[in-house]
Parts: sequence; C-alpha cells; structure tokens
Amino acid sequence: MDNPLVQPDPGLFIWTILTFLVLLALLAKFAWRPLLQALDSRQQAIRKALDDAQQAKQELERLEQESQRIIRTARAEAESIITSSRADADRLREEMRAKARAEADAIVRNAERQIQLETSRALQQIRAEAVDLSVQIASKIIQRNLSKEDNARLIDDVLKQVESRAN
Repeated sequence: MDNPLVQPDPGLFIWTILTFLVLLALLAKFAWRPLLQALDSRQQAIRKALDDAQQAKQELERLEQESQRIIRTARAEAESIITSSRADADRLREEMRAKARAEADAIVRNAERQIQLETSRALQQIRAEAVDLSVQIASKIIQRNLSKEDNARLIDDVLKQVESRAN
C-alpha cells in the first residue's frame, strides 16, 4: 500500500500552498481588482439608471399634473366663453327686441300723426264746405247779396260755432 498518491509529501504540500498563494496574489492583483472595479462601475451605472428612471417618473408625474391643470384651465375658459356667448346672445336678443319695439312705437306714432293730420284736413275741408253751405243758405234766406264785410262776419261766426262743436 505504498501508493505515492495517497501518502502526504510535505514538500509537495508546501509547494502547492506556495503556488496557491502566488496564484491568489496574482489573481487578486490582476483579476479581482478589475473585476471588482467593473462590478462597482456596473453598480454605479445601475444606480444612476435607477435615479434617472426615478427622475423621469417624477418628471412624468409633474407633466401629467401640469397637463391636468392645463386641461382644467382650458375647460374653465371654455365654460367662461360659453357663458359669455350666451350672455352676449341674450343681450343682443334683448337689444333687438327693444329696437323692434322702438321701431313699432315709431311706426304707431307716425300712423297716429298721419291720422291726426288727415283728421285735421278733413275737419278743415268740412268746415270750409259748411261755411260755403252756410253762406248759400243765408243768401237764400235773406234773398239779397251780402256785402263783403257782412259775409266775412258771417263766416267768422259760423267758424266759431263749428270749432266750439268740434271741441
């Protein structure tokens, strides 16, 4: 049973440990340090990406709030414009009604004035005819020609009587 692989050899053991330590030192210097730096830079990049994502999320929330505020403002302005338009339409409608009433009143006043003028003309014409008739009747009754002064006095008397009856 003298198997050389199973028996411990102190020189081989020391050389194995020494090789392991040298290899460990070389790996620590040339492999671990760059690997740890790469992991650290990756960790920092991930942190930065997370921070950027958080900032982007906050910016998105802020923009969403801003857009909601703008929408509310736009709705309020639209409501204000609609209300103003309705008020303007009501005011315009009332102005048009008032104008139509004023025009109707003016037409009625003109018609009344025309009626009064026509009535005055008709009364003057009736008075003139009444005067002529009165003169003719008086001439026939008296059976004589009246002088100009008598005729004028008679006309004035008849006009006064007609006017007193008209009023």
